[in-house]
Amino acid sequence: MPVKKLKYYLDANDIKYVVISHSSAFTALDVAESAHFSGNKLAKTVMVKMDGKMAMAVLPAPHKIDFELLKAICAAEQVELATEDEFTDLFPNCAVGTMPPFGNLYNMQVYLAEPLTENDEIAFAAGSHSELLKLSYRDFARLVKPAIVQFSLPR
Repeated sequence: MPVKKLKYYLDANDIKYVVISHSSAFTALDVAESAHFSGNKLAKTVMVKMDGKMAMAVLPAPHKIDFELLKAICAAEQVELATEDEFTDLFPNCAVGTMPPFGNLYNMQVYLAEPLTENDEIAFAAGSHSELLKLSYRDFARLVKPAIVQFSLPR
């Protein structure tokens, strides 16, 4: 079951979504394979610190972050990967690494990699290592209002 906070938010906004169950997987590419879902439509949420402030970088599963590019685009002095110890307490109902890309629910900025905007729908982990949540990209963008930037590179 998706994180209650997210489910309530989506239901309150009359958003149609689908929960996809899959065998336990711990990397974004393994999740995509397990769920039989295109890696380019699967968004992974990576926690970063931008000038000391926590933010979400959301990118396609088969991509990696270009930290220098993200730093330049966001006019930040420092951008670095956050450690699990730095963000685990921010998502008390989520298994580590399964934070949904709804920074608006957690008072943090979301930076969305531009390639994800090319899809009609988006899927992402929503609190567990065995479930994805899928909804229309348009609904996601309307609710989250991410900053759309090009900061990811294919692996």
